Amino acid sequence: MMKDLFSLEGRVALVTGGSRGIGRMIAQGFVEQGAKVYISSRKADQCDATAAELSQGGGQCISLPQDVSTVEGCKALAEKLAAKEKSLDILVNNAGAAWGAPFDEFPEHGWDKVMNLNVKSLFFLTQALHGLLKAAASPERPAKVINIASIDGIRINPWETYSYQASKAAVIHLTRRMAARLIEDDIAVSGVAPGAFASEMNRVARDAGDEVAKRVPARRIGRPEDMAGAAVFLASKAGDYVVGDTLAVDGGVAYCTTTSIDR
Repeated sequence: MMKDLFSLEGRVALVTGGSRGIGRMIAQGFVEQGAKVYISSRKADQCDATAAELSQGGGQCISLPQDVSTVEGCKALAEKLAAKEKSLDILVNNAGAAWGAPFDEFPEHGWDKVMNLNVKSLFFLTQALHGLLKAAASPERPAKVINIASIDGIRINPWETYSYQASKAAVIHLTRRMAARLIEDDIAVSGVAPGAFASEMNRVARDAGDEVAKRVPARRIGRPEDMAGAAVFLASKAGDYVVGDTLAVDGGVAYCTTTSIDR
């Protein structure tokens, strides 16, 4: 039993924002564990290129480009997937945006863009895929929804990213609320709150990783396998009994330090 605990053989997954950064880390981990993985992102060329790269060596990664920043876009992605699959075992809601500006200058469009993509679209994409998730789910093998939050939703960082930090706190609580409802359909909802991982969104960790690492209790920034491992745990049989919780994957920043750190 233990040798199959983390296997994703025979499962179908969808990772939004899967062409780069944390989404790509998760998609690669899923592919390597045997899942058939669809990745979606707004830029089709990046999505196609990443899918081709992750399919090398015999894995299955399929590009499904779509802008999910609107409810209509969420429904369109669900329709595209439904045309290819009769059920969905794993949904990773990773697509996200950030915005920074001084308090007195923070714009409404910077607020709305972040809240719409990070919170609203997460909910409505899951709603649009509810039928496919239910079709895959059973008490013995629940379907999974994994929402990507941030440690910025647990504690503040030094930057004036008001809508981003508010959105990620909302994702953590929304994960609990969605979990309470969807477990009735044998769909286990959980979350991941990443810390410092090198990505286009987290350019500080990408460009000054050694400096950021000095403020992390584990003394390093996150590696791709750290994020992949956490997501595989939640997506596989190993994580079947995790419902509603959000796992901080941050080297100890959120719970083992007394000062803020940039994300």
